[in-house]
Amino acid sequence: MRHLRAILLLPGMGTLGVPALILAATGCAPLSWPRTVAALVLVGIGLSLMIRTIRLFATEGQGTLAPWDPTVRLVVRDVYRHVRNPMISGVSFVLLGEATLFDSLPLLVWFGVFVLANLIYLPLFEEPGLVRRFGADYERYRANVPRWIPRLTPWDG
Repeated sequence: MRHLRAILLLPGMGTLGVPALILAATGCAPLSWPRTVAALVLVGIGLSLMIRTIRLFATEGQGTLAPWDPTVRLVVRDVYRHVRNPMISGVSFVLLGEATLFDSLPLLVWFGVFVLANLIYLPLFEEPGLVRRFGADYERYRANVPRWIPRLTPWDG
């Protein structure tokens, strides 16, 4: 239940709740096949990253993606061997896919706000908290795995 609550409140509201409110207020353009295909690819990549991350947080980290119920173990397996923030990347792909699918400038603005908020939040709040919780292990991980742009080869820690 704690995982479901975290999923519904964080990526659920960001990828479904807010976009639905934006579309209800602003509408959307008619769909075209090329745009639909591109959008579905983006959403598929994003959902894949989100699902893998949630699974890893639950099984490896023994916690959730929520800051109020964080992992108790540092997760550095699977997709985390390539990039430090795959959940944020996943949500970003979904938001960009939604903006593409509905040809919606307001959804594109929401994507930009989400990315900007995380550009500020992660280095100022989340990463110092991870240093306090996991110490040298996180410092070494952070020094070897990029925040946003994935490594081509997995970090072997």
